[in-house]
Amino acid sequence: MHVNRRVVLRAGLGTATGAATVASPFAPIPRSRAGSGPGRWRVQLLVFDGVDDMDIFAPLEVFGCAKHFDPRADVELVTAASPGAVVLMSGTRIEVPAGWAPERADVIVVPGGGYGLPPGSPGVPSEIARGRLPRLLASARRDGLTLASVCAGAMLLSAAGITRGRPCITHHRLIERLEQEGGVVTRARVVDDGDLVTAGGVTSGLDLALWLVQRELGSDIAVGVEEILEYERRGTVWRRERA
Repeated sequence: MHVNRRVVLRAGLGTATGAATVASPFAPIPRSRAGSGPGRWRVQLLVFDGVDDMDIFAPLEVFGCAKHFDPRADVELVTAASPGAVVLMSGTRIEVPAGWAPERADVIVVPGGGYGLPPGSPGVPSEIARGRLPRLLASARRDGLTLASVCAGAMLLSAAGITRGRPCITHHRLIERLEQEGGVVTRARVVDDGDLVTAGGVTSGLDLALWLVQRELGSDIAVGVEEILEYERRGTVWRRERA
C-alpha cells in the first residue's frame, strides 16, 4: 500500500522506542507555538568569513517561507563581528546588517565551512583557533534558547563545550573528531536533544530548518514549506523522549 508521507505528517502519526523517539523525517511534534499567542519565534543565522554558502542559505529559505504561513516566524542573519561585509566560502560577499545579540533569539543556527581548505583559510577551523566565537556561543546559553548547527557547525559548538556528553551529529568526515571531543555521536540526519539540535551533511540545513519549523510552528506549516520548495526531507530525526 502506498502512503503519502505528507498525509501521514498532517495526520500526526509517529513511533517511539526506548528512551528516544526515532522518527521518520515527518514524525509529529505537538505545536508548542502555533496558535499560542502573539509572540515571535526568532531565528538567527550566524555568519562569519568562510562560512559554507548552503549552510546559511538553505535554512534561510526555509525560515523565510515559514514566515509566509505564520508571521510570528522571524529570521535574520547576524555576525559575531561588527555588522558589514562577510565573505562566504565561495568568495561571495554579502552584507550582514545585524551584530551579535543572542538575547533576542529563540534559535541560533551555527553553520559550517572551511574544512578541507589550506590551513589559515577562513572558516570554522580558523574561528575555533581564534577562540572568540566559541566563547560567545558558550556564554549565550540560557533557558529558552535553542542552539542548532548545520554540518561542521557542530565543531564550533563542540569547541564551546556545548556538545560534550550530549547526543549530536556532524559531517561524516568529522564524526570521529566530534566523538573525541566528548560528543555522543548519534547516527541520524537530525539529532534533537531539546535545546541542542544538530544536523549532519552539507545539505542538511534544509532538514534541520524544516524540523525546527515543524517542532515550533506545526506540521501543517512544515508541509506547506516543503511543498513550496518542492523538497522532501531526507533521513531520520532522532529526538529524546520528553519526561
